Order: sequence, then C-alpha cells, then structure tokens
Amino acid sequence: MTKRTRNRREVLSGVLFLGAIGASGLAFGAQVIKEISELQPGEFTWHPERSPKGPVSVVVSIPQQRVHVYRNGIRIAASTCSTGKTGHETPTGVFVVLQKDRNHHSSTYNNAPMPNMNRLTWSGIALHAGKLPGYPASHGCVRLPLDFSAKLFEITHLGTPVIIADTHTDPWQLTHPGLVLSGYGEDEFEHVLAGLEGKKHPADWSEAEANPVTSVIASSASRQVELIENDVVVAKSPLTLASQNKFGSHVFVLHGSDETSKGMRWTAITHGETGGLADDPKILHRIRAETEFVNAMRKHMHPAW
Repeated sequence: MTKRTRNRREVLSGVLFLGAIGASGLAFGAQVIKEISELQPGEFTWHPERSPKGPVSVVVSIPQQRVHVYRNGIRIAASTCSTGKTGHETPTGVFVVLQKDRNHHSSTYNNAPMPNMNRLTWSGIALHAGKLPGYPASHGCVRLPLDFSAKLFEITHLGTPVIIADTHTDPWQLTHPGLVLSGYGEDEFEHVLAGLEGKKHPADWSEAEANPVTSVIASSASRQVELIENDVVVAKSPLTLASQNKFGSHVFVLHGSDETSKGMRWTAITHGETGGLADDPKILHRIRAETEFVNAMRKHMHPAW
C-alpha cells in the first residue's frame, strides 16, 4: 500500500457509496429566483427539495464563474463564484473533498478567514466563502457567497466529487451491469450483488463518514488504474481500453442496483468536453483491469448515503 500525495484527477469509477484565500470583505449573498446566467455577484439559487436525498456532486465552471450543485443527478443549486486570477489560475480536473472546516483560517495568507471550507488539494485549493467581485480574483481557490457556502457545507462530505472545468455539461444517466472493470460477462450483475451482500447502506451522513472514502482512478494517459481508500493506494493494475485510445475525463457516481434492467445505475458528469460520450452507453464496457484488481475493488467498495 502506498500513500497518494498527488491530486486526485480523472476519476472514472464512482464511489459506492474548491478561494483566494482572500483577505476581507465576505459576500453574504442572496438567494434569488432567476435564470442562472442572470445571477449577479453574490447571488445564488437553492432548491434542495428538487432532490432531497442521494449523492452530491459539484461542478465549477470557470468560464461561467458559476458553481452547480447536483444531488442524485438533479441540479438543486447554482451560485456565482470567483476562481483564480491570472498567475494563480484554479486548476481544472476532478477532485474529491479531502477535509471540511467550518471556521478555517489560511496558514499561507495572514490567517485570512476561509469560512465553510471544503478542501480539494493539500496544496491549498478549496471551496470557501470569500469576496466576489464578479470576475476571477482569488489565489486559486473558489470563493463562494457566505450563505451559499454554509448551505453547501451541510450537504458535502469527505469524498464528494468536485469537477472544476473549462466547460459545463449537465449530468447524464447510464446503466452498466457491474462496478466497471469487472468483466464477468452475462453473470456480472449477480457477482456485483453478491459482493455487496451484508454491506449496510448508511442511515445518514454521520454513519456514511464512518466508512473510508473509496475511489477508483483510471487514466488513459498512463494506462493505469488505482484503487484508493482515503489517501492510500491499496491496489493497482494496468488498464485496458477497447475500441478507442482515450475516454476523456468523467466522474461516474454509482447510485445502486436496478433489478428491472439487471444493471447498476450511474450518473456521469463530463469534465472538459461538450458531449459525445453521453451517446455512448457502452463506455464503461470498454475498460478492463486485471482479475486481482477487480477482486480488491469488490472487497473495498461499499454503499454510500
């Protein structure tokens, strides 16, 4: 097992289950009812009733200077934000929440307040409340309206995927017979159900956070796939891709089984691309790993809130 210190990028498989670090002048913001494109600096929308339960995903669109929040694949909120200015650009990619601190202060920028902080990298990128001038102005983090950041803080948890992108695409749905990489053929769905037997679905966030964060990171560039529990790599395997040499950058979040279709239900969010793969229902069938890795994945994967 090895300690993983680089940023988590190119998350492929779902889990069963980002400011300047600004100085002063927090924007409290106002919840409004209007088109997302018409939101003014500090404004946001918040409609959790559209999808009361399910896994949360966050998409930050740098060109739009907007944050989109999805639960169970349905957008429940959108907000203005401020990402990194020239010379301190916010990195794009796929991240997960590594740490949460409601009253965080910067250790780099004169103890500057960073309320409702969701850490994305150990090098200083996070989602938190901060000043919102209407354009990129941070030192790399993603600044949010204070009220919005407080609401978001309540629904994220360790492992929540956050996609920082040059483009924004809405989530799309697909069904795959297994957990990806499995390759059990016609019996794959039954093998997956057997692997989940006895693993209890958490009753709430507190119970969910008692479990480790389990992720599968697959890269078409390195042709490697890694199974990560919290920040420890517990298994690695060469990655085999069929049909095409690349699959782009996507987050797949597993929602559960569907007995009718005999498959597992997934929500996918694409980073850095505008379509194409949403029309490829076989995308998850093109990915393979060694049997030993697949067995380790079945052992460590677990249901989530």
